[in-house]
Amino acid sequence: MSWRVRAAAMAAAVVSVSAMTAARADQDQEGALEMRVRAVYLDPANGSDAYAPLAIPQDAIHINSKWLPDVDFEYFFAPHWSSELVLTYPQSQTVTVEKSALGGPTAIGSFKHLPPTLTLKYDFLPDGVFRPYLGVGVNLTLISDVSLNVPTVGPLTLDKSSVGFAAQAGFDVQLAPHWYANADLKWVEISSDVKFDGTRISTAHIDPLLIGVGVGYRF
Repeated sequence: MSWRVRAAAMAAAVVSVSAMTAARADQDQEGALEMRVRAVYLDPANGSDAYAPLAIPQDAIHINSKWLPDVDFEYFFAPHWSSELVLTYPQSQTVTVEKSALGGPTAIGSFKHLPPTLTLKYDFLPDGVFRPYLGVGVNLTLISDVSLNVPTVGPLTLDKSSVGFAAQAGFDVQLAPHWYANADLKWVEISSDVKFDGTRISTAHIDPLLIGVGVGYRF
């Protein structure tokens, strides 16, 4: 075999190996979209105004803490910058008045809320195994199925929606190509006027901390 044939064969082999390596790299390269699922603990601040006619003190209107699922979609539009949309299904919350002229605690009913949140995030180490981030954004909470009634007084109503500020901090840890563990902390501004017969008697400031752990896949 002449040196020209040997050189051509070696060149063909190098080109073939390079092509396979490039194809494999293309397959392993992560895209701009990541999807996560999380278990989230909702810890409400439970702030509220006092209502003297019923001897309800400040911060006496409480909703329950609970675990809930969420799914989020994150789009990376620059190496350090991304946006995240957090979704869940309508969550049911019970409402208790801790102290009033009726004594207490008094359970007065429940409502449902759907709280999608959109944030803009800064990713400090976008190519690292450990990837911390900070984010700010907006929350829109839709309130439905309100069933609140104060014994001897009558039914109460809530606003149908709340728009407020959201802030978050967290990190991803790469487990394998495309796969990540995630820990996330959000604070979300959620409030609603509490009304009796159309008149506001208090404003409930739910303002929860959302403590989440989960797993993500980057396409």
